[in-house]
Amino acid sequence: MSNGHRFAADVSDLELADYQRAVRLVLRHPIITAGWPDARALPRVRRFAANLRTDLSEAFGYRLELHGTTARLVRTKDLLDPTQPALTRTGRPFDRQRYAYLALCLAVLGRAGQQITLSELAESVAADAGRIPGLGLDPDRGGDRRAFVDAVGWLEERGALRTADGSSTAWASDPGTGEALYDIARDVVFALFRPSRVLQHVQTVTALLDRSGQDGSTSDNAARRAAAQAARRAVVERPVVYFADVGDPVANHLRGAALAADVHRLTGLRVERRSEGVLLVDTANLSSERFPGTGSVAQAAVLLAVEMADRVIDPDGRRVKRFAPPEPAHRQRELAAQIDAGLPAGSLLRLDGVAEPLRADESDDGQAADSAGRLPFITDSFLRTTTGEILKRYETAFGAGWHADPDKLCRQAVALLARFGAVLPVPGGVLVRPLVGRYRNTVATVKQRPATLF
Repeated sequence: MSNGHRFAADVSDLELADYQRAVRLVLRHPIITAGWPDARALPRVRRFAANLRTDLSEAFGYRLELHGTTARLVRTKDLLDPTQPALTRTGRPFDRQRYAYLALCLAVLGRAGQQITLSELAESVAADAGRIPGLGLDPDRGGDRRAFVDAVGWLEERGALRTADGSSTAWASDPGTGEALYDIARDVVFALFRPSRVLQHVQTVTALLDRSGQDGSTSDNAARRAAAQAARRAVVERPVVYFADVGDPVANHLRGAALAADVHRLTGLRVERRSEGVLLVDTANLSSERFPGTGSVAQAAVLLAVEMADRVIDPDGRRVKRFAPPEPAHRQRELAAQIDAGLPAGSLLRLDGVAEPLRADESDDGQAADSAGRLPFITDSFLRTTTGEILKRYETAFGAGWHADPDKLCRQAVALLARFGAVLPVPGGVLVRPLVGRYRNTVATVKQRPATLF
């Protein structure tokens, strides 16, 4: 029986917490297998499969697919997002080479049998990579071998490849003597690579974004529903959503009370609203990265945020300059251009009678200029100097490596702040966004490292 709520309508109060945990699990891990992210994940999703399919579709426009031992959330994307890269087992973001090897591995596995050795996989990938100018794969080159093993490790973690014998570690050390035999989980392979379009027909990465409603053929009700879904997607996918970064229809839903209630009902998390925007208070590890967080970079980022907030309002210091931020559409165009630069133009196939998709600089994404006006500008020199002062002030809290390279710590801390929407990097420094104001007048406490003799 329905409980009167729009979402989780058939979930009892006793099961609601478990259901919300399942929603958060699927949102954080769009691909779930028998062993990824852990053995308990897939049973949790299957328990509420029917409710999840309905609610994720109605609330966000997502599609949940369950096949065999795999659950896959097919998400609708509104923006290109550079903040969620694939990661190696050591936590390093994939580069272009690793992404290319990963795509080629999936292509080889899609046409392979039930098993494959690591050397056979490497040989097939090398053959395909050799036909791509500037790529190639030579197992005798350490850099190529490590990049290939990182791509294979990513597939191993998610269960697409299951070790039947041997180890990739031995092969990575010496391809001539090491070997590994894998069982191929075909349902996982097909779930990982399910393009919505024939990629040879894609002229630009922006063609893969959702473009429903731009042709003007939708009804008013459908347009309102699409805006509400886009607002909910923004809240659960972005660390912070500024009203100035979205169109008016989405902003109106972000300001409404219904959105906060809906998101809380689905995820169990609270939406915090301020005059500049909203954010989802992540108290349950919905995101893989949190801010404030642990570790030297996260500590430095918080301390930098405190210093920037104090600098902006310091009545005794030099007045901080303010500049209008780049429009969101401009930032998307720049990112799309970087991705499109790697598009293999030689393999594109144009279909007669089919309109060419809009490129990023031709689209009308409905995002207005920043209505909050100009933002405070903090220079690179201030950031570097402040990072040096932080290292001196909390000397034992940071390792010797950071003391030896304070510029690296500064760059990584600023990058973390940018990922969470606290600052906007621009030439010569950063623009301070309203989220930094949360740390104004904060008294920061940094956990000290224990003293050592050596």
